[in-house]
Amino acid sequence: MTRRQHKQAVRSAFDRAAASYDGAAAVQREICHRLAGFAATAPCGGTPRRVLDAGCGTGYGLGLLASLCPQAELFALDFAPAMLARLASGRPEKTTRGTAPGLVCGDLEALPLAGGTMDAVWSSLALQWCDPALALGEIARVLRPGGVAWLATLGPATLCELRAAFAAVDDAEHVIRFHPLERWREEAARAGLDEAAAAAPRVHALAPDLRRLLRDIKAIGAHSVGGGPRPALTRAHWRRLESRYEAHRRPDGMLPATYDLILLALRKR
Repeated sequence: MTRRQHKQAVRSAFDRAAASYDGAAAVQREICHRLAGFAATAPCGGTPRRVLDAGCGTGYGLGLLASLCPQAELFALDFAPAMLARLASGRPEKTTRGTAPGLVCGDLEALPLAGGTMDAVWSSLALQWCDPALALGEIARVLRPGGVAWLATLGPATLCELRAAFAAVDDAEHVIRFHPLERWREEAARAGLDEAAAAAPRVHALAPDLRRLLRDIKAIGAHSVGGGPRPALTRAHWRRLESRYEAHRRPDGMLPATYDLILLALRKR
């Protein structure tokens, strides 16, 4: 898959998922709360006046961001027009300035914003679909000197249970391998962003069976992004997949899906 094809797949997948996203995004909401707590430990210097939610989706993180930066003018950017339409049709959180966020359709790798105009950038579970050098270069460009970026992305152990189970079925790449923390650190340094804080916790989605786990992954749009064509699963393949995944069932009877979370607070030099 070329870079252009990848970007088209990302946009199409999340456009299709806009209507079902909120009903299946429990882990995504948990990660937003984790990012908010993490961001509070590495605050922006001074009072932030202009703050960007880069990859806002349907807008769940905006309420947390409004509480974190109550005096700021918020901007909500997403690559998928249907996600922004879903946000616009709701009632997004307002700051104490009494204004709803400005909505921007744009690419994290080519932000449609002037340089040095943002005091802070927040991004929760969007950067994993991006080239780290391009996305961090753009975040650095739009931040003012001393501005901070609060980022949550995914590492290579994400959905490790599913990857292991599929390995018993065929040789196709069914699960995307995301970039490790070290790559994000390297590209941040190259972009002129100094690390203020970092963490790498594990978060788990839970479901009573594999079909429900996969249904939730499909509902948030992540199932069809990346990789090449995948062979259709036969009934025998599905039974083998379920059997292998059963090895991960927890004592409480639930099946987990691991999200290898990376949290970064980066300050522009």
